[in-house]
Amino acid sequence: MKVFLVFPPHWLPVMPHLALPTLTAHLRAHGHEVIQRDLNVEVFDTLLSPEHLAHCASQPVPGQAATASQRGSQTSRLVERVASAKAAMRDARFYDGRTSLQAFQTLNASLALASAPFHPDGFEFTRFVSSVPVDSSEALLRVVADPQRNFYYDLFQEGIVRDIVDEQPDLIGISIPTLDQMLAGMTLAHLIKQAGVSSHIVVGGPHISMLRDQLPKTPAMFDLFDSALVFEAEGALLRLVEVLDEGRDVAEVPNLIWRHRDEVRSTPPQALPVSDLLPDFDGLPLDRYLAPDLVLPLLSSHGCYHGKCAFCNVGYGGPCEFRMVDPDLVVEHMRELKARYGARHIFFADEALTPKTLRVLSTELAEGRDDIHWCGCARFDDALSRNLLEAMSRGGCRMLLFGLETAAESTIQRMHKGTRLEVMSRILRDSARAGIWNHTFFFFGFPGETMEAAQETVNFVYAHQDAIHSGSPGAFLLERYAPAQRSPEAYGITHIVEEPDHDLAIYFDYEVASGLDEALADQLATRLIDVLPSRPFGQFYVADAYRLLYASHLWDEGRPMPLWLA
Repeated sequence: MKVFLVFPPHWLPVMPHLALPTLTAHLRAHGHEVIQRDLNVEVFDTLLSPEHLAHCASQPVPGQAATASQRGSQTSRLVERVASAKAAMRDARFYDGRTSLQAFQTLNASLALASAPFHPDGFEFTRFVSSVPVDSSEALLRVVADPQRNFYYDLFQEGIVRDIVDEQPDLIGISIPTLDQMLAGMTLAHLIKQAGVSSHIVVGGPHISMLRDQLPKTPAMFDLFDSALVFEAEGALLRLVEVLDEGRDVAEVPNLIWRHRDEVRSTPPQALPVSDLLPDFDGLPLDRYLAPDLVLPLLSSHGCYHGKCAFCNVGYGGPCEFRMVDPDLVVEHMRELKARYGARHIFFADEALTPKTLRVLSTELAEGRDDIHWCGCARFDDALSRNLLEAMSRGGCRMLLFGLETAAESTIQRMHKGTRLEVMSRILRDSARAGIWNHTFFFFGFPGETMEAAQETVNFVYAHQDAIHSGSPGAFLLERYAPAQRSPEAYGITHIVEEPDHDLAIYFDYEVASGLDEALADQLATRLIDVLPSRPFGQFYVADAYRLLYASHLWDEGRPMPLWLA
């Protein structure tokens, strides 16, 4: 059976996402033909081309009388420089701060030009800004069919839809991990249907899993696609392929949602076995990512070994069980990715790497002298001893991403984070001394948090400015299926705002009995970001993969890691 898998925009164009290579490996191992397309990086490449920019320059801009070409010489300069700017981000010039900063600025300005005909919508390097609420089924269904308002319509119609028509696959799978990909994914599904392709269209991914209770309430969404798969998809997608191939009833497929006549049906959710196969990146345009060295993602576990944080919706409220991949097999996969694709940099996409995995990786990679550099998320687990962190550094660990979240003891307890301040402090300093880049995530406004508690987090971060190399401050988001959303009263949430017009929402406004409200938490995060020291070469910080590459480059050159708050 021929399967066509698509990963739509918007996602950072710096490395492949793991979804398609994982599904591709599983289907190919069972004898099915698979075409996989990273439409996200293809769209970036198209938008950042002289031909496309010249075309956009001739288009009218909503609200402005003049075309871009009439507004001066800046447009001509972008058309002339965009190709060289892409090239600079893809080779060793990336590591020269001034050169890559200029290139990055050119790319950002070019994306603004490419977006101008669809103002106020904007396709930016790090996000897609939509004037249409993509968490509204009514608005989404309206805009997917509107070429005048839909940024993706003509791009897809003139590109990938023609390829799909030529290939005539039996099944088309569209992976939608994030809200930012919803408009593009649904537009593609609409255009495929409009083109008269008879393929079965299935959507899946984490974002679709978060909508599993909403989709049955919005049957019109199934005008765009035929079915939706939720939770881990390898086994369920293979079953769907086999069922369709043999002409059997799709009701045999686990974790499936579909419409039968006017009724939306679903099979009961169940935990399915996941594959430990090496992800298959064959067929992806690995030379088109906007990075100087190839970074490939990999998993060493499924789920989270802590899995108790009240703000986190790991597993999306479904039958998710934590499971480790054999660490020796993980090392084997790292070596195979380097041998097959020349990937010296591996980005672990785990919720959190386990101490056992870190010990095995460090020992085997150091002893094998593999020259593989890697990074991933880690908990402030007391098992991350000074000796282990030093061994990790010797074994190629160049960056750790820590979920600090808060440094207020009262908030730590309330969110069930399971961390301790003294352990957090020790690990940050031991990790920095080992030559590992420390990135921290933290936020303000977990329900019940006071201004004084928020200040404790700020104080902790500044007290450890000698050990933190980058950070991501933000405000608490109440997300569908997180414990705080499922049991709001247990966390002091007095009201969750559910707007009927936003029937596909995964984030919710809320009210609290005490402590910081949403607006004040946002204000605190914004104020902190405003007073942070500016980075002379901020392009190194816009993506986790860029930070890994930058840290790896500094390590290779024997240069110190720059501190975030210096």
